[in-house]
Amino acid sequence: MSAPAKPARRLDAETAADIAHNPFKADFPLLESNPDLAFLDSAATAQRPACVLDAQRRFYEAKNANALRGLYRLSVDATEAIEAARSRVARFIGAAHARDIVFCRNTSEALNLVAASFGGLVLKPGDEVCLTIMEHHSNLVPWQQACRRAGATLVFLYPDENGVVTQAEMDAKIGPKTKIVAAAQVSNVLGIENPVREMGERVHAHGGYLVVDGAQSAPHLPIDVEAIGCDFFAFSAHKAFGPFGIGVLWGRDELLDAMPPFLTGGEMIEYVTEQDATWAPVPEKFEAGTQDAAGIVATAAALDYLDGIGLDVVHAREQALVAYLMARLAELPYVRVLGHPSPAHHHGVVSFVVDGIHPHDVASLLDLENVAIRAGNHCAQPLITWLGEESTCRASLALYNDQSDIDRLIAALKTTWTTFNPESQK
Repeated sequence: MSAPAKPARRLDAETAADIAHNPFKADFPLLESNPDLAFLDSAATAQRPACVLDAQRRFYEAKNANALRGLYRLSVDATEAIEAARSRVARFIGAAHARDIVFCRNTSEALNLVAASFGGLVLKPGDEVCLTIMEHHSNLVPWQQACRRAGATLVFLYPDENGVVTQAEMDAKIGPKTKIVAAAQVSNVLGIENPVREMGERVHAHGGYLVVDGAQSAPHLPIDVEAIGCDFFAFSAHKAFGPFGIGVLWGRDELLDAMPPFLTGGEMIEYVTEQDATWAPVPEKFEAGTQDAAGIVATAAALDYLDGIGLDVVHAREQALVAYLMARLAELPYVRVLGHPSPAHHHGVVSFVVDGIHPHDVASLLDLENVAIRAGNHCAQPLITWLGEESTCRASLALYNDQSDIDRLIAALKTTWTTFNPESQK
């Protein structure tokens, strides 16, 4: 099991909201060694604190063996480390039972598992699967495929002009035919928090199920799957300061038990004959092949780090950063922010467009100033199309950002504008 993470110091929310100071950047080796980098792409992947890198390395140095496959000490240690991490993840999301935590490669694989295995189990011709138009392709394409296989229909919830899915929209779209609602808790483009608990109440009233994509919420908000009332919840470690290649799926006991396996092979079986096989219990039933034990251990260290700081502190700092960013962007008449006008509704994410300049050009010129943002459709093409755009710029923030990062973004945007509009300097 990884040693508890030790952030630089435990701050209160008020102190953390002082974005002129940065007590967190020193915890992150890449940022510490690149002081001139303004990294504003944490919604795609967050940087890793030293404690996470150390936990991964310590596993390879002290416990490197194939878990579940050996009776010798190293293999037993590796197995115990995975199970300790499973319990750690369960605590982080408020799950009652560690056995309901399934390790995958990422959120995409977790959602594909649910759509293929659970969708194939419950969807019938004439059923409806309800999504928001904000969904990441990882929570859209798998349901397109599941509906096509089952003869079911996709129905979309559309937000208002501020990006909010209203009560009236939910009442109109979630009804007796709705078998599954699948929704991102936080949009990776608009940063808006969707009313997933209310969606769950509606679909459960009709005997359906709620699947929540937590990829953008787990790093920013306290998660309690029981309070949300969802039936499945998925997130990725690499967006929550953990390693690449580790995803988490939580599901309700009875649903996971009833579902067929998604992948087959080593360690997910109980007994195999020449012509047949029976499956291991959950979670092993869904964890075919050799697990990334070091990555799983490092994921637990990342959650230790987040909890050591406190999600209240994370939230306070990110809200202060977003408010400052939106205020500075408002100073630029050629920049238009997408989504809600209030910073409180942008959970670490601000998407924008620059008049007359393609987002790819914006991102490339910002890179010359050592400012890293994301440009494109953000794997949410239906939303971008619905917004009337072809692509957007996105600046996404994390607790290791500070006022200077945003000031450098604004300065670089001004340089970009004058590069394309030299007459504006006259």
